[in-house]
Amino acid sequence: MHEAVSVGAPAGERPRGSATGDPVTLEIIRGAIGAAQSEMEALIERTAISAFIREKKDFYTGLFDADGVMAVGSMVPVFGDMTGPVLARFPAASMRPGDVYWYNDCYGSRGAVSHSNDQVLIAPVFCDGARVAFVMAWAHFADIGGLRPGSISPDATDIMHEGIIVPPTRLIDAGATNEAALAIFHRNSRYPQQSLGDMKALMASVELGVRRVEEIVRRFGVSTFGDALARLLARTRGVVRQRLAATFDYGTHRFTDAIDSDGHGAGPFKLRLALTRTRQANGEDRFVFDATQTDDQSFGPVNFLMNPGVPGMALGLYYLGGDPAQVCNAGGPQALDEVLLREGSLLWPRFPAPLGMRGLTMMRVLAALNGLVNVAGGGAPAAHSAYVITIMRGVFRTAQGALQPFLLADGIGVGYGARPFADGIDAVYFVAQENYPVEFLEQGYPVRLREYAVAIDSGGPGRRRGGCGIVREYEILAEEALLAIRIDSVKNPPWGIAGGLCGGVGSATVNPGAPDERRLPPLSDGHKLRHGDILRIVTGGGGGHGHPFDRPPDEVLEDVRGGFVSLEAARRDYGVAIVDDALDPAGTAALRRVRPAAKAFHRGSYVDELL
Repeated sequence: MHEAVSVGAPAGERPRGSATGDPVTLEIIRGAIGAAQSEMEALIERTAISAFIREKKDFYTGLFDADGVMAVGSMVPVFGDMTGPVLARFPAASMRPGDVYWYNDCYGSRGAVSHSNDQVLIAPVFCDGARVAFVMAWAHFADIGGLRPGSISPDATDIMHEGIIVPPTRLIDAGATNEAALAIFHRNSRYPQQSLGDMKALMASVELGVRRVEEIVRRFGVSTFGDALARLLARTRGVVRQRLAATFDYGTHRFTDAIDSDGHGAGPFKLRLALTRTRQANGEDRFVFDATQTDDQSFGPVNFLMNPGVPGMALGLYYLGGDPAQVCNAGGPQALDEVLLREGSLLWPRFPAPLGMRGLTMMRVLAALNGLVNVAGGGAPAAHSAYVITIMRGVFRTAQGALQPFLLADGIGVGYGARPFADGIDAVYFVAQENYPVEFLEQGYPVRLREYAVAIDSGGPGRRRGGCGIVREYEILAEEALLAIRIDSVKNPPWGIAGGLCGGVGSATVNPGAPDERRLPPLSDGHKLRHGDILRIVTGGGGGHGHPFDRPPDEVLEDVRGGFVSLEAARRDYGVAIVDDALDPAGTAALRRVRPAAKAFHRGSYVDELL
């Protein structure tokens, strides 16, 4: 069964709003909205309790127009229709000032939120009795119940294993908070004080957002404000459609990528994406994104319930390219005329398939979209690794001798793919999110960091080197702990392009080099750790771009000196001889005399096409 999902306006239709308004006022409003959004995010960061929000910064905010269309979002390509689930349950006409709506229901929101740990709060904004906008605050909560502490686990086989599910709910009704609903939610957490504090931070954020947007609307007027949001949407949509047309010729363009497994013995799973451009009778282009050929859903929790807005949001972010003059909003999804997904597939699973580790598949979808752009002749980066997740649960003995439980969910950065014009980025978690600092880990958890470094040779060799991953080595100070690990792209490493080689792979090892050394499966749970054990995590790198022999030798030398490339890899992969920390020109010339043949992609070996 195929589900044809239409997003945005038909190709010949433009979002409402004047195209001739004052451009200066438009930019002032754009800046004011951006400032309000930044203030909302700063409040969350400074007042949340759990580490994943406060230190990892796994939270976002957004602003929507009066109809619930995203007008200003974060630079994160995982959002679709966030207000739709609320408006389907609570008609807009029934909303009042002081209302706040809440949900984390993945299936009920059609993937607007894609795993249950993520809590969404949305509040309407009114001015003189008229609804003028919505604001949103969203964050990953540390534990909401479920099979294991942390609520996400490779062991999960059902979304019910992943914690409490909250359908769209009126959390605050005209200023009166539904304390009973909150009490039920917090009672389902193993760490209720964290849950309570994080929810208060989100509630304060949307309250602040409402106040700031009201101030903006009163300054400029309802009509001018609404017109500005419509123009921002139209501008983004126009830019993305123009750049889609510049990249994708008429016809169908296809790309296939893969994830290794689901942690339950199945895999690899293929992600097959296509984009078709046609010309309609009215002369307008039509762009259709199709993921219906993607493999069936998995038994394990790597399913990604991909909201139909996500492909357009991701492509929109690529085409906007971080341009500060542009705005990340629903103009990206509106640029695609149709999104086709298949029920029962990895990207549109049937309830109650587990979704907790969907981030692994989401990251591979983003890499596959880069591949789709590249096969059409665009200049997207090579593939990146998926950030690594470790979840350590256990008990430690306090200074007073009492045993106290702890939960350490550590997301660790990876290498990103090289670009046609620059090396890939090293040691990145995901967009604005951060790796935990050593000091924070050692002060807050029963671990000691023995090493925190760049993973040498993990970046794919190329004219532009892929970004490198990370090495983290933990000494366990807890009395005992259980470990879950999520690593991917081991069997299917991030591909290199245009002659660049694939990126390196990740690993998890307990007591490396010791008689009791053991290598952990890359997607698994329940590993016992004891006081004094050493856990070594190595994360993968990004693919390279361009033939490695085209990289200037002095850049290879700089990489060797910086600890990104080993002497052996400089010689083997780049054809660069280095002796006594200096280039050997004659040796380099001899090594580069025989140039290895290359093809379009590299994943273990060169291929013309990834299938």
